[in-house]
Amino acid sequence: MHQRLILVLAATAIAVIWQLPFGRQLLYPLTLLATFAHEFGHGLTALLVGANFDHLQLNADGSGSAVWQGNPGPIAIAAIAAGGLIGPSLAGISLLLLARSTPRARGLLGLLAALLLVCMVVWARNVFGIFFLLISAAVLALAARYFSDVWAALLLHLIAVTLCLSWFTDLDYMFSAEAVVNGVRYPSDSAVIAQALWLPYWFWGGLVALLSLSVLALGVIRVGRSTRR
Repeated sequence: MHQRLILVLAATAIAVIWQLPFGRQLLYPLTLLATFAHEFGHGLTALLVGANFDHLQLNADGSGSAVWQGNPGPIAIAAIAAGGLIGPSLAGISLLLLARSTPRARGLLGLLAALLLVCMVVWARNVFGIFFLLISAAVLALAARYFSDVWAALLLHLIAVTLCLSWFTDLDYMFSAEAVVNGVRYPSDSAVIAQALWLPYWFWGGLVALLSLSVLALGVIRVGRSTRR
């Protein structure tokens, strides 16, 4: 119950602060982590549907982009757009479930550090994105090496909650037709899904929000029931 309460409080605090006027700046490292997870979700889904994940970019203002190439069908295009919205939540609940065993947390932090380094080398193309991924990987590697099992588990849970709530960094984005990335307007992911399939963009935004919250709730419940100390 104690662990579940901590997760609920952390999730609530992150979601609320991100909605404040300067919330994205107050949680700047988490904001950038959420952006990375979002863009990597697009890129990984592109690979899964047979497209080419060319590169990703992270910007200092907290925005980002994932560039892919190919000629997939409308369902695949919708899947790629949804991958950036749902993918981080699936990754987050996976971390929550894997970290139920506290001694496993340090190893998972090490794996995350390695993943960030791979992403930096293979897909990051701008200086800021490379810098952020390199620093983040170093921090996670140091945490894996020097944190106690308990503190490593807490950090891992914080990362997992951030991933599950990545779409909360800009709640309006879920229900908007456009998004601004580095000063340029693009169709939002919800709008891309609507264009590729059917029904309006706000329906898809609401569906993704519901799925993401359900995934987070499931993860919190499972962790509260079966965390091993």
